[in-house]
Amino acid sequence: MKTYSTNGWTRRAALGVTLSLTAALFTTSALPVMAQDAETVKLGYAPWSDAEFVTKLAASVLTDKLGQKVELIQTDVAPLYQGVSRGDLDAILMAWLPITHADYYSKVKDRVETLGTIYDGARQGWVVPAYVPESDIASFEDLKKPDVQEKLAGKVQGTEPGAGLTRLSQQALKDYALDDYTLQISSEAGMLSALDRSYRSEKWFVATAWSPHWMFGKYKLRYIADPKKTLGGSEHVDILSRKDFKSDNPKAAALLSRMKIPLEDLEAGMSDAQETSYDEAVAKYMKDHPDQIKAWVGEEG
Repeated sequence: MKTYSTNGWTRRAALGVTLSLTAALFTTSALPVMAQDAETVKLGYAPWSDAEFVTKLAASVLTDKLGQKVELIQTDVAPLYQGVSRGDLDAILMAWLPITHADYYSKVKDRVETLGTIYDGARQGWVVPAYVPESDIASFEDLKKPDVQEKLAGKVQGTEPGAGLTRLSQQALKDYALDDYTLQISSEAGMLSALDRSYRSEKWFVATAWSPHWMFGKYKLRYIADPKKTLGGSEHVDILSRKDFKSDNPKAAALLSRMKIPLEDLEAGMSDAQETSYDEAVAKYMKDHPDQIKAWVGEEG
């Protein structure tokens, strides 16, 4: 039987900045003796629904199938890249490349290893609700229309200040000369709360968004065209590890390197997590995809 405990807030001066990190420790009550003595695998993730789902899924597979202890550490994007490059974290499963996290990755690429791509076809951009006519808003250029700007109140609902999407959205305001717009920097939760309020009242809005995300299952949204490609195109999400992780823990590294999730499966799992919890959704995913889990573990079917 798996137990889940919270270690509270931990100071990690080794990350180079003073940060509060929420640590969650996965253990099992029936681990082999050798696994009990094994070093804990430390996985970091940002407070995004896709990152949380895949990281908790990896933790459960490592725990249930390999009998390894896993510590989950949630913080912002920049400290995650710093942490894995300095060896304070073993791996992160949320490197959006080649555009979104390009700046973060370029600073650490010589001090980390890429274990593999966990999913392809990711994208990000700005969305509007489907009830806004495409004849009014189809692309970034349409946001300059005086009547459109008035209905949007000159606001773009954004997410975390440290997110790559925030940096690129700020650049988009410049590239498209949207001088009269303000990017409302908040958090994923804050962005979704504002989106929900506006959607329920059928108020016009434009918001930063990314796929995969459960919001596309709950709301009818569409991306607007980005002809200048400021926010990039299709992305792949990679797993990065610290140097020597492969040699220090070859079984865990091999499992992570084999993890690959079809986008539709990931979005279904994320949707389940919103209806129940991440732990329950992860357990359901593992039950519903036994062959996939076996492939990750390296078992022959």
